[in-house]
Amino acid sequence: MRRLLPLLAGLLLLATACTAAPDPDPKTTADRWRPAPGLTWQWQLSGTLDPAVDVPVYDIDGFDHPASTVADLHRRGRKVICYVSTGAWEKFRPDAGSFPAAVLGRGNGWPGERWLDVRRTDVLGPIMAKRLDMCRDKGFDAVEPDNMDGYRNRTGFPLTAADQLRYNRLIATMAHERGLSVGLKNDLDQIPQLLPDFDFAVNEQCAEYEECDALVPFVTAGKAVFHVEYELTTAQFCPQTRKLGLSSMRKRYELDAWRQPC
Repeated sequence: MRRLLPLLAGLLLLATACTAAPDPDPKTTADRWRPAPGLTWQWQLSGTLDPAVDVPVYDIDGFDHPASTVADLHRRGRKVICYVSTGAWEKFRPDAGSFPAAVLGRGNGWPGERWLDVRRTDVLGPIMAKRLDMCRDKGFDAVEPDNMDGYRNRTGFPLTAADQLRYNRLIATMAHERGLSVGLKNDLDQIPQLLPDFDFAVNEQCAEYEECDALVPFVTAGKAVFHVEYELTTAQFCPQTRKLGLSSMRKRYELDAWRQPC
């Protein structure tokens, strides 16, 4: 989640059975994009997309952009990440009516958004499968599943770390089944367990909160860490994050086209 301002085997089998089986994807495991540390990137989730930023990686909203936008970015030599929320309900999405009231929890601090009960993989699995199908069908290379750390927040549900691990691994598996790379969004405490399941990381404000060292295992494993700060200046965080191998820049909270890279 954009950081806010000031059982068991049977369940997993049930979750897998309840998710729609993806269509065969031409990408094999070897073909899947694996972003390496140090890649520069652009993250734009609001405003008119500026496709001309000279970086090899774009992260854009999966619902808001058609396949033609992804194809245009590919022609410009970019890899493209599909932003979708997998841990929170958003009332402004076209599939918002697919979520039963029983899985909707407390607000997560953003207008029109509520935490999801990630224990209910029987309900959420098929919905998220369709979202990942959308990313694949539009030609995206990867997915950034957001709100993947509900267990550390006041969601309205008694979520545990084990619940979160099961759900995050389910999302990663479904992304891989569709030929998509997948990034771990925030959720720093579970990096040791989830590192094998995710191809890269996306992080907000690790420098401000003195947490960047927790992301080093991704870099050590040859996996990119796409990182942003909002409050600190580049002079305050770039020296540290460059040394750690993070792909860092400063953004505004609205995540429009503006950026200040390291």
